[in-house]
Amino acid sequence: QVQLVESGGGLVQPGGSLRLSCAASGSIFSINAMGWYRQAPGKERELVAAITNGGRTNYADSVKGRFTISRDNAKNTVYLQMDSLQPEDTAVYFCNAEIRWYNGNYYYGPAPYWGQGTQVTVSS
Repeated sequence: QVQLVESGGGLVQPGGSLRLSCAASGSIFSINAMGWYRQAPGKERELVAAITNGGRTNYADSVKGRFTISRDNAKNTVYLQMDSLQPEDTAVYFCNAEIRWYNGNYYYGPAPYWGQGTQVTVSS
């Protein structure tokens, strides 16, 4: 089985910074794209940033120039550095990864997996 565990959320003042981490664990064979999504109250979940296993990135227009996604393939971990945070960035942030895993003689996936979510609140 595979598990994604996020950390790093919290309360920050406007203009502040936070760094989110998401570590994948389990019988992982390979990870393709990894990404961060967010969902604010009353809104649909939206893509914030994504990164391929080769390091190619893409960002939502609303966070370009403020957020930076990165990953450590050796640690199966993806990060989201968030700078110049604004109240509209308040949301639950979820990590996502496309993972292929194995169990004995069988391989499964690739399939998308989600973390449990971490709250980010930007408020004075």
